[in-house]
Amino acid sequence: MQGEPAYEAITRSLAVRVRPSFLPGQSDPANRRWVWAYQIEIENLGREMVQLLTRHWIITDAWGRVEEVEGPGVIGEQPVIKPGETYAYGSGCPLSTPSGTMVGTYRMTVIETRETFDIAIPHFSLDLPGGGRVMN
Repeated sequence: MQGEPAYEAITRSLAVRVRPSFLPGQSDPANRRWVWAYQIEIENLGREMVQLLTRHWIITDAWGRVEEVEGPGVIGEQPVIKPGETYAYGSGCPLSTPSGTMVGTYRMTVIETRETFDIAIPHFSLDLPGGGRVMN
């Protein structure tokens, strides 16, 4: 991940880093549509092999309207992340306001013991370029 510093959260030796970016070419402010991409890295800093089972997002627009998104895996995958490895993917989020925030959790399982637990996706802001970060 390159560019601005990432938002980061570490839970149980799993680091989640997020870098959002505004997509002006997919946005249409005249029709109240602003679109962001975000790149995610999940790095396994621990000694256990884990698998990402589900995601839970809380997306809040500038007016305080909240949308929750839940489902299996990410981008159609339920990756296994070995110790010392990093899994990375990209996705996107449209909003009807020019800014907002996202936060969430991933449900993980330890491959060896089948123990499940949640890890934090850091709270990050979706800001127009030049506006500066609202959070973090």
